Amino acid sequence: MTFKELGMSPEILKAIEELGFDNPMPVQAETLPVLLNDDVDLVALAQTGTGKTAAFGLPMIQKMNYTNKDTEVLVLCPTRELCIQISKDCKNYSKYIQECTILPVYGGASIDVQIRTLKKGVKMIVATPGRMNDLINRGKVDISKLKYIILDEADEMLNMGFKEDLDNILAQTPNTKHTLLFSATMPREVEAISKDYMKDPVRIQIGSRNQGADSVSHVYYLVHAKDRYLALKRIADYYPDIYSIVFCRTKLETQEVADMLIRDGYNADSLHGDLSQAQRDHVMNRFRLKNVQMLVATDVAARGLDVNNLTHVINYNLPDELEQYVHRSGRTGRADKTGISIAIINLREKYKIKDIERQIKKEFTKAEIPTGKEVCKKQLFNMIDKVEHVDVNYPEIETFLPDIMKKLEWMDKEELIRKFVSLEFNRFLEYYVGAPDLNVDESRERTKQEKGKRDTKTNKSGNFTRLFITLGHKDKIVPQRLIGMINDYTHERHIEIGKIDILDTFSYVDVEESKAQAVIDAFEDKFVKGRPIAVEIAESKGSSSRGRSSERRSSSDGRRRDGGGDRRSSSKKSDDRRSNDRNSSDRRSSDRKKDSSRRDSDRKRYR
Repeated sequence: MTFKELGMSPEILKAIEELGFDNPMPVQAETLPVLLNDDVDLVALAQTGTGKTAAFGLPMIQKMNYTNKDTEVLVLCPTRELCIQISKDCKNYSKYIQECTILPVYGGASIDVQIRTLKKGVKMIVATPGRMNDLINRGKVDISKLKYIILDEADEMLNMGFKEDLDNILAQTPNTKHTLLFSATMPREVEAISKDYMKDPVRIQIGSRNQGADSVSHVYYLVHAKDRYLALKRIADYYPDIYSIVFCRTKLETQEVADMLIRDGYNADSLHGDLSQAQRDHVMNRFRLKNVQMLVATDVAARGLDVNNLTHVINYNLPDELEQYVHRSGRTGRADKTGISIAIINLREKYKIKDIERQIKKEFTKAEIPTGKEVCKKQLFNMIDKVEHVDVNYPEIETFLPDIMKKLEWMDKEELIRKFVSLEFNRFLEYYVGAPDLNVDESRERTKQEKGKRDTKTNKSGNFTRLFITLGHKDKIVPQRLIGMINDYTHERHIEIGKIDILDTFSYVDVEESKAQAVIDAFEDKFVKGRPIAVEIAESKGSSSRGRSSERRSSSDGRRRDGGGDRRSSSKKSDDRRSNDRNSSDRRSSDRKKDSSRRDSDRKRYR
């Protein structure tokens, strides 16, 4: 089926033919007939980079009434970059329809200029929720004649905390409008929007629900945590033409990894929330021009980026939210190209791979970190390939050749090749001589871990502090994941963890007393599903020879400590313990009630 057979207008056909559009992509082939022929609500589930902009942009451009200047279409998307990209694409589609006015509306640009343009009349607005909500509250935009509202990357908008803005915007739109929702994944929050704001929507699904793209292969490398950066460099060296985004968890780590790559001679740069808009634009322009081969970025900073032909996505750290992996990996393997999504993990994180496999319904391939010799071989043949295909400017070089030939006439062909190769290649040979094997032998590591557990059981002092954390079953928290987060955020691997109690919306975890404050500090500025994670001391715990197996009990007064109270002396603790032992049978029931009351209090505070 062609775009002409679908019924596109001559003006649009002319524009998209110039853009190289031949046949519609799967999501376009499914949505265009529906949207061109009917006025309906629609939910389309498809991966990033599958042609969703044309899927909604083409029918909207064709169906708008150009005899007036009323705003008829509003497109909401999560980021400035995506807002600009959608506007640019739609302007290209409507190149030969002069009356089709399209305005990108986003933060970081002059709101006064946007208001002046809106006063002239705009047929289609492409906006980020925050700026659009601001314009509505100021009374500077009229959406009373709106016919269609499109929510693009709906899951991303909700992950970024735009739920309140979306609710406010949708409440201001006329009841007669139709809503189109496009998303890569369909979490409960997105499903709720479809139920609250849509009427019997047509549902279109390209691939399986929450599934990764078929054009992307998934690979993981198992290394020691301390070797993560060395593994990243070796992967980059093994793929000389790599063009990738490297995902890190935090702004600090992002900048550190980028700085190390630049220092070590790689074409790299960073993208995170601490950059100004001008710095961000400069980095992105360099990346799109491929002056930067490896862009090190946080999830938030990379949302909405539209970059084609990425060869790899590298997860320097796996995301806390499994659904975020779908968005990361979806940035490669676009537009009928193939791509590779790489995860660099340590043994403690291996369980996450199984969780992601269930999520994306695809299997990871375990790969071996290339040895130094393998990297050198790959680089050598890459250089020879470039020599073989280099363009020679014969007129310019011809005048120099006689002197060059005379200079090198004493060398035979084999010696000349050896010297030429060595000139470029020696630095790799020198760097990788005696390079260690970075791969983890799982069988040996398991034996070491089991021995470590036996030693820990023997040597534990049992001095734990109980922490309260605003993560629970509803956040899909399990003990392994909670322990993994503590290890990752603190950058320590030997913090003793005691009893873990996971409830619906929050949890309690016992950590060794000397590390409690480090854990609290490590969770600052950490988010899950757009909301901050709060961690604080839940109750004071004295020394206990029972260690990990000890039962949770309240202090004698049943009150929570807020982190600033004076510690009781050790003799006082000893007296309290003896007193508690004598009266434990009478007070056990009371303690349980107080503990339950304290949990209720915690739940109310962090809902």
